[in-house]
Amino acid sequence: MTIFSEATAVTSLGEGRYRAGLDEAFGFETRPGGPVVLNGGYLMAVLMRAAVAESSHAHPVSTAVNFLRPGLPGPAEVVVERRKDGRTASMLRASLVQNGEALLDALVTTGTLVPAAKPVYLGEAPAPMPAPEDCPTRGRERPKKGFPANVDMRFDPAVMGWLDGSPTGRPEMRAHVRLAGGDHPDPYVVALAIDSLIPVVTNAGFPGWSPTVELTWHLRTLPAPGWLTVHGTGRMVSEGWCDEDVEVWDAAGNLVAQSRQLARAARTRE
Repeated sequence: MTIFSEATAVTSLGEGRYRAGLDEAFGFETRPGGPVVLNGGYLMAVLMRAAVAESSHAHPVSTAVNFLRPGLPGPAEVVVERRKDGRTASMLRASLVQNGEALLDALVTTGTLVPAAKPVYLGEAPAPMPAPEDCPTRGRERPKKGFPANVDMRFDPAVMGWLDGSPTGRPEMRAHVRLAGGDHPDPYVVALAIDSLIPVVTNAGFPGWSPTVELTWHLRTLPAPGWLTVHGTGRMVSEGWCDEDVEVWDAAGNLVAQSRQLARAARTRE
């Protein structure tokens, strides 16, 4: 089992530069025995650790990321530029670079959240999902390695009909998520969770890889220990483009994070 905090660790090289080692434990084989491509949420977590290390605030409250190239296991570097230092918020620009090319470019806003803070207003929670023990793992049973071996995901059976050729017809996906080692979630685990779902367009009849182009997400509170529940929906699929809105709720019923992303629906509808 790979420890997530170690797999996302960065080391300061001075002058806003940080060394990172991208870990294949949070990637997927593009084909059996083929190259490993790393999960986008994992790459965001690495980048965000460097941004927070460069900031005077403790938490990444807003992150807007352009995904430029797939990330591969191996050495990488994060370059961080301070744009504004404020009393309640700081803004930084960060790039995750590998082999001389940027993989991710991001604007990160940092602040300091108060643990267990109560919202003044909170809209309705999504409809409850079945308990994790009543939800299947990702896809059909097969030997687990990489991301599936290190991230425990339990999908709502109601959105898994696409496996047998019976998608719901709506862009939607839901799952309980936690690290396979059972470690408690933190903001960097939330970054992983927010980009962990099978693409919501799978249930609209667009199976296969749906590469993210841009993703913006907000950390709303610090997560309680236990499972995270991730709810994903989409609004429109058109001309090969699709959107995905995600909410992450923790085991105590708190809204932890919200995101919206623009992605490609890479394959023709079947």
